Amino acid sequence: MSRYGAALSEHPDSASAVGEVLGEILEAVGPSPDLAVVFTSASHREAISEVADAIHQVLTPSALVGATAISVIGGPLEVEERPAVSLWAASQCPAQSVRLEAVRGPDGWAVGGMPANAAGTLLVLPDPFTFPSDALLNTGSETTVVGGLASAAGRPGGNRLILGRQVFDDGAVGVLLDPQVEVRTVVSQGCRPIGQPFTITKSEGNIVSEMGGRPAVDRLREILLGLDDAERALVSKGLHIGIVIDEHKSEFDRGDFLIRGLIGADEDSGALAVGDSLEVGTTVQFQVRDAATADEDLRELMADASAASALVFTCNGRGTHLFEGPDHDAAVVFEALQRAPVAGMFCAGELGPIGGRNFLHGFTASVVLFP
Repeated sequence: MSRYGAALSEHPDSASAVGEVLGEILEAVGPSPDLAVVFTSASHREAISEVADAIHQVLTPSALVGATAISVIGGPLEVEERPAVSLWAASQCPAQSVRLEAVRGPDGWAVGGMPANAAGTLLVLPDPFTFPSDALLNTGSETTVVGGLASAAGRPGGNRLILGRQVFDDGAVGVLLDPQVEVRTVVSQGCRPIGQPFTITKSEGNIVSEMGGRPAVDRLREILLGLDDAERALVSKGLHIGIVIDEHKSEFDRGDFLIRGLIGADEDSGALAVGDSLEVGTTVQFQVRDAATADEDLRELMADASAASALVFTCNGRGTHLFEGPDHDAAVVFEALQRAPVAGMFCAGELGPIGGRNFLHGFTASVVLFP
């Protein structure tokens, strides 16, 4: 039977913090778990090698992976931009360590390090400055990809990634979970559609010129004219595009879209620029995001969740940047799982599947549920 444990320390001294979490994990899981995952704030960056060594010496996990983050999660708490170490461990959870590196060639990025014939779930922690996560998602692998991008730094070389006893400041680290570990995922994008869906009738790359046979800007203007004051206020804070994943459906709701940002509009040409490439024939719908919608979306998705433990990868734009109070995403997951062990981090991008396909997200909470 699997055993899980999660522990959080806010002690500013790295040695004291790792000592506190190790004591709790040993009590909950015992020595030599199959997998340990550690998240630390930027304040512990210079001591990250000592943190990894201490975990190995005391806990002796078969596999250890971790990353630095701007904020970390432990249980129902989100420690935002303050010193913290969060440690999670699992027994009966076989995992193979994976070190990924990307090389740019004449045909684009090539990702090296994935085991041949990989199956199961890849839990991966990339550095956003030196590893193109989209290249990993486009390798054609059948592996489900979950995790989040390290977020403790705003420049290359500033993040730290842990894999076993090694520490890296580039690339990506992860673990390939054995297929017998039947994890599930919840990906809460926190948006709701406005107006009506349109079919793209003219586009090139990420530039959408026409929707439903008319200039895209005109279609957007139609939608905006039909909104009430509250919806217009949400639009003023940011507008998004929802891309339908399953075109065979006759009606679309929140969970049917992959959310991407609307990044520009050209009144002269009538075109819209979107944060992804869109093909002619794709169905899209404009979307808005606010705290109430994000709260409702995560609660609704977690209502049907059943798990013994979870890892939470939430966007660094959520937390108190989005919600009125602290600890939102962590608390929702913690309570939905009846106070099961929960750990995680705030990310510079979140990885998780939508409609059976792997994607890189923003402003999303990606939750990995363990059996």
